[in-house]
Amino acid sequence: MFFAFLCFINLTAFGQTTEIKKVLPDSAMGLKSNPNTLKLTTEMGYRVQVFYGLDRREAFNEQNRFKSLYPNLRSYITYKEPNYYLRVGDFKTRLEAQDLLTELRANFPTLFIFREKINLPEVDSIKP
Repeated sequence: MFFAFLCFINLTAFGQTTEIKKVLPDSAMGLKSNPNTLKLTTEMGYRVQVFYGLDRREAFNEQNRFKSLYPNLRSYITYKEPNYYLRVGDFKTRLEAQDLLTELRANFPTLFIFREKINLPEVDSIKP
């Protein structure tokens, strides 16, 4: 049980909090950021599951295989007893996830789309 908790924390680096840095009220915008940094790290979206199974080594091998084919897409391994799950992508719409699923079908036989918290790109500056 302790191992499962550590795997989940270490392997799910997508964070599950929304972080707002130094936000102050402003009469014109309602929000003023100091020093112009606002980060929203997660939002509900979609990921494609490309692998699940009992073998940890196999999950990491599949992740490496996926990264070699799609180096620009993020991949995430989670452990929920007794299985390891490899999910990929951070898509805002189900249609985007479906497009990837269709493309992956030739290389990965068992694919599913899941709705979960996804990583958003960082917003470095707020334009008034």
